[in-house]
Amino acid sequence: MRDGSQDRSTVGELLRSAAAGGDRLLFDVAGEPVTSAGALEGAGSMAGALAALGVRPGDRVATLLDNSLDAVLVWLGANLLGAIEVPVNTAFRGEFLRHQLADAGAAVVVTEAALVGRVSEVAAGLVDLRHLVLRGDEGEPPVVPGASVHRLADLAGAGPPSVSAAVSPSDLAMLVYTSGTTGPSKGCMLSHRYVVEAGRRLAHVLGMGADSVLYTPNPLFHVNAKFIAVIGTLITGGRAAIDTRFSVSRFWGEVNRTEATIASLIGAMIPLVAQAPESAEERANRTLRFVFGAPFTPALIDTYRDRFGIRCLYSVYGLTEAAPLTSLPPDEEGPPGSAGRADPAFEVRVVDDDDREISAGEVGEVVARPRQPGAMFDGYWGRPTDTVAATRNLWFHTGDLGRIDDDGYFFFVDRKKDYLRCRGENISSFELERAFMAHPAVAEVAVHAVPSALGEDDLKVTAVLRAGVGLTEDELVRWCLDKVPYFAVPRYVEFRPELPKNPVQRVLKYQLRAEGVTPSTWDRQGSDIVVARR
Repeated sequence: MRDGSQDRSTVGELLRSAAAGGDRLLFDVAGEPVTSAGALEGAGSMAGALAALGVRPGDRVATLLDNSLDAVLVWLGANLLGAIEVPVNTAFRGEFLRHQLADAGAAVVVTEAALVGRVSEVAAGLVDLRHLVLRGDEGEPPVVPGASVHRLADLAGAGPPSVSAAVSPSDLAMLVYTSGTTGPSKGCMLSHRYVVEAGRRLAHVLGMGADSVLYTPNPLFHVNAKFIAVIGTLITGGRAAIDTRFSVSRFWGEVNRTEATIASLIGAMIPLVAQAPESAEERANRTLRFVFGAPFTPALIDTYRDRFGIRCLYSVYGLTEAAPLTSLPPDEEGPPGSAGRADPAFEVRVVDDDDREISAGEVGEVVARPRQPGAMFDGYWGRPTDTVAATRNLWFHTGDLGRIDDDGYFFFVDRKKDYLRCRGENISSFELERAFMAHPAVAEVAVHAVPSALGEDDLKVTAVLRAGVGLTEDELVRWCLDKVPYFAVPRYVEFRPELPKNPVQRVLKYQLRAEGVTPSTWDRQGSDIVVARR
């Protein structure tokens, strides 16, 4: 016989359990409220709509959606049906978008109507695509060869009012693609049990409970918002407010409107809130107690404590493949800069290049393995060789560098290979370099990081131009605006006669990172280029 926790080890069972516990306000998504019963009904309706399109258990349903109640319900509806959701970053276009949709073999793509042109442009390379579903009424639906085009609003009553399938905790709930910083992005296979247990552990780290109101502007195509705001809320019985997007000017107003007790932020959002001028909305705060996220520097921790009267929760480390690997409960404080201790669900070690555990305090690669079933991803979709390589010697190799002190506290150091993170997004240097190599004037290119004043990275493109071809840095950046996600538009560009390489002709990116912004580096901030956030 299964106990109660096991009975709630699928996304659908969590949703049904929340509705059975009494109808209460559950989510406020982009200002649209929904109760627990309403969420179950809406997800059931979405499941019926997908079933009417022929979606069956195991089919992949890709979503290219802004934060909205529809985005939550399409995901939950797909999981009720036993289908696998594939959340895709709404900034993706071109090869970035085509690769993920094609690699996942998505049968259905649900997209904002305003973004449908991007899908149409790559549709010829999507051999599995059968249906394109548009959210919103903007413009005339396109003709996509091989696929039927529908309006999401028209499908709401197309199928039975509630459809569900027999779903096991070990069945896949999502394919979430990694950033692919050293190669094409890979689909992490996340089971229902993984999604539920990750949400449960993260909710514990944040101290979420029935009286909690979690506010986040983090996008629903990231596991952060999915695991914490949606799954964590379903588990704890609290409430979540999911904003459309981050806005410094609206942050405190939304916190006060929703009576948030916890806020979850990522990346540059954290210093931007701290750097904003004081406002009446900030002074009016009476509910917000914690802010969860990273990176939190000592100065930012002091600012949030002294100016806002808010405690910072930052002692967490994890990846899409395993989250969280290390953490601390909210009532415990670790040494400055630490990300807590190994989560009880995992063994975590730091090893050398031969996978031998190294001494406390030494820097090495972080490896982990689960202590319980479903605590970790099930491998990379369609990539058994990559899965075996990542789990060699029966340990998952994170590709991250870290150290563990004598008391068991973990400290993140850096990515082992080419790590890029800008504006809260992990970025694939491989895919970005491929995008810039499409320019006819570019002979060679290296994409790498330079430190940002906001605590993450700024992107720099160092390129070699073809002989006899004229191109300015400004022209190259303007060319890329409609070919790469907005967050991947480089701030810095430098043209050189050659790139530094080792004897086997691999570019020495560590040398480029160390050189950073040189006297011959062009800075986009000195231009009139405007980067739209779409």
